[in-house]
Amino acid sequence: MFDLTGMTALVTGAAGGIGSSISRALARQGARLALSGSNSSKLRSFREELNDEFGHDHVEITCDLSNTTQVEELIPAALDTFGKLDIVVNNAGITRDNLAMRMKDEEWDQVIRINLEAAFRLIRASARPMMKARFGRIITITSVVGATGNPGQMNYAAAKAGLVGMTKSFAQEVASRGITANCVAPGFIRTAMTEVLPDAQKEALNARIPMGRMGEGGDVGAAVAYLASKEAEYVTGQVLHVNGGMAMFS
Repeated sequence: MFDLTGMTALVTGAAGGIGSSISRALARQGARLALSGSNSSKLRSFREELNDEFGHDHVEITCDLSNTTQVEELIPAALDTFGKLDIVVNNAGITRDNLAMRMKDEEWDQVIRINLEAAFRLIRASARPMMKARFGRIITITSVVGATGNPGQMNYAAAKAGLVGMTKSFAQEVASRGITANCVAPGFIRTAMTEVLPDAQKEALNARIPMGRMGEGGDVGAAVAYLASKEAEYVTGQVLHVNGGMAMFS
């Protein structure tokens, strides 16, 4: 089940905390990956690690998502490498937190450009080759705060909410061509960034989660692997929340 053998995937932000877990989950199921990120040395190291662990001859494609030219070249580069592209995972994102009254224009612009606009450009570039193949999986990583909001993150929450609306619209446009488009919305996930938080702050965060703990990157990776699979062919335009019950949506 969820066998991705023979499938190719592009993952943005592939070497980061959640991105690396997503990449591992897809590689474990047999997919061959194009790993994208802005830190070429970190990306190369992670690619070698994946190749050693899973094989499949994964590749890396360095891309700065704030650079429109590089973003527009990313899908063609993956297609040139693989000859086809079955799965696109829009995972990369940044935060530039600030209260609304103090938020600078550049803090707003940077988050919207990287978290929302770059995903739009990658989805748009993926549409034609996936429609021609009559198969595709677009999976976009949003966040629980895109549904709940969060003080100090107006820019981030707006971008994440925008990804949901964008995904639902695209899903309706391409459903008849065998392409699905879905979102995974993580809650608090244990990463290197959360590990450095003081114990008291971790305890306060865990108290907000019915399961009493943060999620693991593998929890997000498993959700992505499912949505990427052939078994999920009748699931589109959906948001799969992975948050331990912290926020429950009907």
